Amino acid sequence: MNHQTTATAAPADDRHFASTGELTEALAGQGYLIADDLAVVLYLATLLDRPLLLEGPAGVGKTELAKALAAASGRELIRLQCYEGLDDARALYEWDYARQLLHVQMLRDRISDELAAYDTLADASAALARTEVGVYSEEFLVPRPLLAAIMSPEPTVLLVDEIDRTDEAMEAVMLEVLAERQVTVPELGTFTARSSPWVILTSNDTRELSPALKRRCLHFQVAYPDAERERAIVAVRAPDVEPTVIGEVVDLARRLRELPLRKSPSIAEVIDAARAAARLSEAGAPRTGEPIGGQDPALMSLLVKFGTDLDHVRRAFAGADAAAGAPVAVDGSSPGGTVTERAFGAGRARSAARR
Repeated sequence: MNHQTTATAAPADDRHFASTGELTEALAGQGYLIADDLAVVLYLATLLDRPLLLEGPAGVGKTELAKALAAASGRELIRLQCYEGLDDARALYEWDYARQLLHVQMLRDRISDELAAYDTLADASAALARTEVGVYSEEFLVPRPLLAAIMSPEPTVLLVDEIDRTDEAMEAVMLEVLAERQVTVPELGTFTARSSPWVILTSNDTRELSPALKRRCLHFQVAYPDAERERAIVAVRAPDVEPTVIGEVVDLARRLRELPLRKSPSIAEVIDAARAAARLSEAGAPRTGEPIGGQDPALMSLLVKFGTDLDHVRRAFAGADAAAGAPVAVDGSSPGGTVTERAFGAGRARSAARR
């Protein structure tokens, strides 16, 4: 059987951006501040209808970009979260075996009556083989993310997240979707996109992706933003936090990223740390333990997530303070105070000004 579903005209509400400026503004409306060079590449991906592969360390905003793009364009986000061992059934489609079995059971009595007319088992078997019982039909097909994006009558953003966690065999399965915008189901035929999905793939650079996959995509290497842009991002996501506190937390995160840690602080973690510093200062919370490089351990717990990394940070920060000749108090704090202490002072100053 050959089931061919052809592409149709995009719905009237399918939004395409007229320029990189319009795209940048739309993403900013969703709280995503995109770099100018990335905005150009993303705009070209939507304009040329090509998949966009974003590579870079975890936590630089690759997944958030796909979410913001879907929201800004009014498209549904369909996400395939990749992992080791991902197979066709989880990525493309699978059959609803329970419903198929129920369907066969319902037909059993009728089939038995019809086959009773045959004298031999061979004749009955041949007749059964010629009978279409409708088990393999679209009614029993369960679309997974890749096929769901192809079958959707409405425009979508297909996010293939952390594709580097799969193997090359799974990459090969995805090539038909990326290159032809179609999925072949052997029992039914080929499903061609009913609307053209915008496809974004992300990779944390844990392994090299195949040339075949890269050839079918536009490519952009995403890095951590510079200090100014990161402060702006944090200010957008945490508008209630003082700029001075944001600056201190961003500077701390950037110092940590210069160290050879297993996991560097992500932008989302910096946002959380800035909010935490502000909340700790508002509550007048005492320091939670021995300072780490002059910083409250509660704040560092939001930025450093491995014990070995924390040990490395302690050694590196202690060495930096000693090299700088900065006096250290008995409790281990620096004269300037921690981020939370400075935020607390700023909070008291604001309170006094309001009086």
